[in-house]
Amino acid sequence: MNSTAQLLNPSEAARQLGVSTKALRLYEERGLLRPVRTAAGWRAYGPELMKRATEIVELRMLGVSLAEIARVLDGDAHVLGRALAAHEVVLESRARQLYETVHRVRRLRSELDRGTMSVASVVSNIRQASNPISVVINLPWPWGGERYELREVRRLTHIVGPLGSGKTRLAMQLAEAIVGASFVGVDRLTDDAAAAKEMLAADPHLEFRVRHSMSAIAHDGGKESNALIALLTALEIEGPTVQVIDMLEEGLDAQTQEALMCFLRRRAPEARSLIFLTRSSSILDVDLIGPDETIILCPANHSPPMLVAPYPGTPGYEALITCLATPAVRARTEGVIAMRRSA
Repeated sequence: MNSTAQLLNPSEAARQLGVSTKALRLYEERGLLRPVRTAAGWRAYGPELMKRATEIVELRMLGVSLAEIARVLDGDAHVLGRALAAHEVVLESRARQLYETVHRVRRLRSELDRGTMSVASVVSNIRQASNPISVVINLPWPWGGERYELREVRRLTHIVGPLGSGKTRLAMQLAEAIVGASFVGVDRLTDDAAAAKEMLAADPHLEFRVRHSMSAIAHDGGKESNALIALLTALEIEGPTVQVIDMLEEGLDAQTQEALMCFLRRRAPEARSLIFLTRSSSILDVDLIGPDETIILCPANHSPPMLVAPYPGTPGYEALITCLATPAVRARTEGVIAMRRSA
């Protein structure tokens, strides 16, 4: 490397790339980046390394998993082509939705100009078009019955909170309040695992969808397991308008969790919405949150759940980050509840 080339420290490199320093460490752990070391032993990023890091970030924005990125950077055009094809499908579907929205707005304008529709009716139609699913509930225990409104159920909704924060009860209440929604509990790993296999054996169409999804996740580096089969069976079953899933990562290793999230983000925009609990940083990577995703934080002090934007400095962000951990750490601390001073 040219000694006069500008070197950036991790914070500067992360800021220039628009990611967190945590993401840079993850790329390094996966062997995607190898920062140089200064005389004092600090990590440093030169121009060539920043160019490679930019490619990694851009591929991640396309929904490419870290396992796939390693192959793409090694010259595997097939993997990149498949990722681009999936992204193209998503963009085309969004373009169709945008065209339909424009057509709807034009029709509403025309009816408003002719006087065939009132202002109130036009506003109601616009609200229904832009916000097809919303829910209002009275918060269960440990809250005090306060009114809680989720104005827009987006395609992916992450519910996060420390143990004892009430996030599971919130999820169950949402599943009860949303018309046609279903709740998928962690018992899918035990009682439901055998039931899932029976359902697949009895329904060839469901088995095909599950196997197709399994293949897509495996291509991203995920590993087939009974836990993944049970989850995919619940996801692919027909009927529910919205699915609420308790601890999405349960029974899945880190690579499978990352591959699963790539798969969920690549689904067509018209796919049904998912609401799920998580405490895994492989499921909820704040650097990858898209416009169709929502984060709900259940605070430890049992104040009402709050929406959190995935940016440092926004309300609730620091508390959110402290609730997340890697799958390895989550496995070591399973069931551990922090001690709190009694009142």
